[in-house]
Amino acid sequence: MHSHNHDHQHHAEGNLLVAFLINLAFTIIEIAGGLWTNSVAILSDAVHDSGDCLSLGLAWYLQRLAKKSADAKFTYGYRRMSSLGALVTGVVLIVGLTIVGWKAIQRLQSPEPVYVPGVIGMALAGIAFNGFAAWRMRGGKSLLEKVVSWHLLEDTLGWGAVLIGGIGMYFFEHATWIDPVLSILISLFILWNVFQNLRKVLLIFLQARPHNFDQEAFLQELMTYPNFVGAHHTHTWTLDGDAHVLSTHIVLRSDSTREEIIAAKRRVHKLLRNQHFEHITVEVELAGEECAAQLDAAHSCEANSGDGRTH
Repeated sequence: MHSHNHDHQHHAEGNLLVAFLINLAFTIIEIAGGLWTNSVAILSDAVHDSGDCLSLGLAWYLQRLAKKSADAKFTYGYRRMSSLGALVTGVVLIVGLTIVGWKAIQRLQSPEPVYVPGVIGMALAGIAFNGFAAWRMRGGKSLLEKVVSWHLLEDTLGWGAVLIGGIGMYFFEHATWIDPVLSILISLFILWNVFQNLRKVLLIFLQARPHNFDQEAFLQELMTYPNFVGAHHTHTWTLDGDAHVLSTHIVLRSDSTREEIIAAKRRVHKLLRNQHFEHITVEVELAGEECAAQLDAAHSCEANSGDGRTH
């Protein structure tokens, strides 16, 4: 599993670098094209794409940083840096979409003349550049890759709207409303999907349980084994949406032998074998033994009560 994760992270890093370089190259072309066509929409998108370059560059750097192994400062490793990249990229995308939507509303209220053939040419180039970058990011499994994919899809669909608007203006002089209307609809569609992914990122930082892990079913299955009396202090969270962590206290019969204790630990690991748990901590207690964590909590409450605080 570690080898698979390493290969996937290397693949994701390469795709993010390609997306960044493509976006940077097209932003330069876009600035020149906006000046050539006298299109405020294209120049506005060039500014938007400049922000995209910064967020994609940061995403690439954080994805690269996520490959670092654990050290004294980050004992679980740097995997969560990828989620940080997804959070930053998502926020940048929301800000960018808000600006695009506002510009589209302004364009609906005050249409401006543009050089239509140049707009169509720039739209075709935009679809080609961003479409290729989006294709490279397809099938990404991490939340960072998914957010970046929606980012690139938004750019591709946005240029599709510009193309449709340009064709409409070429054949119908008063069809200037097509481009801003499509831009608003596309922005709303992308925003909905980005918010869905950002919700998952926030749950990671808030240390919610892995979305595909049924903790109740795990505990029920655990209790079917011989010698098990109970379990408590079971905590699960995920590092990046793909690699998970679990810690639990299991209680065995008071007469359990050393071999039975070792077998009980192995059973816990076996139950979690195919559920992407990279860090598993199992503390064993015998029936009638006081839990050290509960004793520490009780002592802490007693100490705080002496300070006049309640719990």
